[in-house]
Amino acid sequence: MPELGVNIDHVATLRQARGGVEPDPVAAALICEKAGCNSLVAHLREDRRHINDADIKKLRRVVKTRFNLEMSINQNIVQIARKIRPHQATLVPEKRQELTTEGGLSVTKNSAKIKRAVELLKEKDIDVSLFIDPDEKEIYEAKAIGVDIIEIHTGRYSLAVNREATDIEYRKIKNAIDYSLSLGLVVNAGHGLNYLNAKRIANIKGVNELNIGHSIISRAIFSGLYKAVKDMKALIK
Repeated sequence: MPELGVNIDHVATLRQARGGVEPDPVAAALICEKAGCNSLVAHLREDRRHINDADIKKLRRVVKTRFNLEMSINQNIVQIARKIRPHQATLVPEKRQELTTEGGLSVTKNSAKIKRAVELLKEKDIDVSLFIDPDEKEIYEAKAIGVDIIEIHTGRYSLAVNREATDIEYRKIKNAIDYSLSLGLVVNAGHGLNYLNAKRIANIKGVNELNIGHSIISRAIFSGLYKAVKDMKALIK
């Protein structure tokens, strides 16, 4: 059975909407661990639009399972990761104008820069994963530059508009996972997975972990809203 990594970026997004301290993504991380997740994921973006430096310092201290820091290969971010020393760093592409990560990291086009970032992180005993598309060339290059873990981008599968398109994207992911396993890689998967489409990916033999964030945080608003209103009503009384 695959493990579950929970991305808490959107808790920080809600906090940043008011510029205050609520809700606290670190508190959310502890709840996720108590609920049984296997790792916590947070993306320290260059523009600090949600998760910030103080968050990742606290997360590194309090996370008891596994702290997976998503990050670009920007030199400043790499140096921060070397100081914080998360259990794992997942290298992802990053554009300032994007709402969320769009597609996988192109290892074939940026192998030298990515390899250097991988080496710098591994020097600090940080496990390194690359977030890449389900493409055999990218997977082969990831293995060639020395990573042991990859995360297959499931975004196109998640956004497919009909069954035929979904099946096509699913087969790409399944084939990519099979190929990755044949190279001896640990294979995670994520992006856009939700309560309707995650099970099919989870059933692929050999998947180590699914990383899911937005869907879980979205459901939490509704699953916890009733109690939040009742609690406030009781407090006012």
